[in-house]
Amino acid sequence: MNAFSDDRTYSLLLVEDDPADALLIEDALVERSTARTIDHVTDGVAALEHLRDPSKDRPDLIVLDLNMPRMNGRELLAVLKEDGDLGSIPVVVLTTSTAPDDIEDAYRQHANAYVTKPMNLDEFMRSVQDIDSFFLDTAATPPRD
Repeated sequence: MNAFSDDRTYSLLLVEDDPADALLIEDALVERSTARTIDHVTDGVAALEHLRDPSKDRPDLIVLDLNMPRMNGRELLAVLKEDGDLGSIPVVVLTTSTAPDDIEDAYRQHANAYVTKPMNLDEFMRSVQDIDSFFLDTAATPPRD
């Protein structure tokens, strides 16, 4: 049974600098109509500030782009997975990069999944919904603190 079978709200942190992609991702998630909150930040520095802010709830899932200003997704992933408090949050890399080095590096840094953004709009929406469905409906997740 999944940890989200109770009445609590599923929380997702979207780390994406492209406003158009962020809007599409949020639209795809809302289209699934599952109870969730979506917080959006545009780079790794803002993500760490959000995650370390005691007034903010810890997300159940982080969806992370790789190519961003200030602190990119590669750097953020390394920091997250080395952090004892944040390292257990599942992270899905959702990016345009198909470079084998990026894929290998993401898994080496303990990403939970690596998904390449499809160029086709319908496929893009379906990919985001599949990520959401897997982590909400299928994967067992640790309880919140």
